[in-house]
Amino acid sequence: MTEAAVLQALSNVQEPDLGKDLVTLNMIKDLSVDGDKVSFTIVLTTPACPMKDMMRTASENAIKFLVNKEAQITVNFTSNTTTNRKDDKAVLGGVKNIIAVVSGKGGVGKSTVSANLALALAEGGASVGLMDADIYGPSVPIMFGLRGERPMMKEHEGKGLIVPMKQHGISLMSIGFLVDEKNAVVWRGPMASSAIKQFVTDVDWGELDYLVIDMPPGTGDIHLTLMQTVPVTGVVIVTTPQDVALADAKKGIAMFGQAQINVPIIGLVENMAYFTPAELPNNKYYLFGKEGGKRLADEYDLSFLGQIPLVQSIREGGDSGVPSMAGDDEISKKAFRDFTSATVRNIAMRNANMPKTQLIAVTE
Repeated sequence: MTEAAVLQALSNVQEPDLGKDLVTLNMIKDLSVDGDKVSFTIVLTTPACPMKDMMRTASENAIKFLVNKEAQITVNFTSNTTTNRKDDKAVLGGVKNIIAVVSGKGGVGKSTVSANLALALAEGGASVGLMDADIYGPSVPIMFGLRGERPMMKEHEGKGLIVPMKQHGISLMSIGFLVDEKNAVVWRGPMASSAIKQFVTDVDWGELDYLVIDMPPGTGDIHLTLMQTVPVTGVVIVTTPQDVALADAKKGIAMFGQAQINVPIIGLVENMAYFTPAELPNNKYYLFGKEGGKRLADEYDLSFLGQIPLVQSIREGGDSGVPSMAGDDEISKKAFRDFTSATVRNIAMRNANMPKTQLIAVTE
């Protein structure tokens, strides 16, 4: 065996999402050949890559079939999370991907989806932050069991920065950490937008593979402020199956498709897709209609990222401060893992194939 022969064999192994082979994509590192022993490292596009086992098997088969059927193969993995950022990184300079989770209306479980997406990304080995941008209805302190907690401050280059709270391995920031939960946040739009800017510029987010932003429902000031302030990698749209939610989801899709905004939509996820009782885990009851989110994704030619069931443990976990991905219910964890895998793959394809997101020009 020679290194050249092994590389030639690996040039037949495709990266499933990017549509090119591992050698062309420069994903093979540290190749060494010693007799019948060969070892190399595949550099993944994200630590949370769902396709690593497929690539391992395909690589082993290619070497045994095309080079040496007796080969003893060791495949290692490392990751270099892809990013599409080509700006000056003056804002959130250490963040590779900024993912906004949006919905056309409230009550569709957007915060639950955001929290469990962040946790599932972290479970895969990525460094993750979660920003609660819902100024009027913050939910992160409750969902992560941090009610009444207050963040610390630090000084950096003469400027005071807020240190995000840490829970379950991810960094967290919410207006709920700064304001008593018994008090209503009665702010006009400019004040809310100013707070969002501070969550971006005055919080020490550090180095992150993904910053997930739980946006407020609807299409308004805060959404525009965020798009003016940071280059959002893409948005995930959350809906439920019933027609009234789908109608509002269409408005969200339309907003991000406008020429002056033009932020890529990573895909659409259908929450509360069906009810599964704990005692009958194989049964599905479509309480709010069937596959409305999937039909909407097809209608707008969007990626359908998956279905999240209506499971009692998801609600209980959010209320008790232990989100599903940090709990024990395997039905809900599998649903969130599958959704996160689809999201990660679509982010990698977006970074490889689409131009960077431009900031929206500020107009009065």
